[in-house]
Amino acid sequence: MKTVCRAAAVLALGAASAEAAAASPIGKVLQLMSDLQAKILKEGEATQKVYSEFAELCEDKSRELGFEIKTAKAEVADLKATIEQQEAKSAGLNEKLEKLSGDSASNEAELKAATEVREKEHAAFVATEKELLETVSAIQRAIGVLERELKGGASMLQVQSAKNVVEALSALVQASKISVADATQLTSLLQQRSDVDDGEPGAPAAAAYESKSGGIVDTLQDLQEKAEAQIDDSRKKETTAAHNFE
Repeated sequence: MKTVCRAAAVLALGAASAEAAAASPIGKVLQLMSDLQAKILKEGEATQKVYSEFAELCEDKSRELGFEIKTAKAEVADLKATIEQQEAKSAGLNEKLEKLSGDSASNEAELKAATEVREKEHAAFVATEKELLETVSAIQRAIGVLERELKGGASMLQVQSAKNVVEALSALVQASKISVADATQLTSLLQQRSDVDDGEPGAPAAAAYESKSGGIVDTLQDLQEKAEAQIDDSRKKETTAAHNFE
């Protein structure tokens, strides 16, 4: 019982001492310092938490930026390779363009030269066709007159007595049955044909113009057929040349 009383007395004394200390100026200072320490520690923990979160965010951003930089470098390398390929392609195309330009100029020169040749060929064809058509027309007129005269025309005796086509044409000219131009044209044609057939230019007239088929009209008809054949052949060649030019 005495022991309990002593303990109670000690506790009461300690409490009284604590109250006395708390009530003293030093105690108040110590309490303030303790409260300040607790506040600083609490603020430090909050600051550490914010710093940790910010550091983690920076690390994430750093990893993202690193990945983006790596990706961008790869893209830059790809773009450089593409640019080099396009530059090489462009150089090749420029070379082809220069070659095509040269070919085009050459082709234009060749086309111009070919056009000039074709124009000359066509002009020659037109002139030849005109001459041959006029020859055929003259032959047809001469044959018509000869056939009428041989059937009893006014100059029948002169025509019938003619030894060759030239003499017959001269008789028709004298009788004003054909023009001098027609007679001259046919005589020239007969001479050319005789030179081609006989291969002896300047052969005697009677032999050169003698009808191979037995008559003056037959000779003229033979000349007409050959002239018409020349016209057909000339037209075929002109058609072929025009087609090839196109």
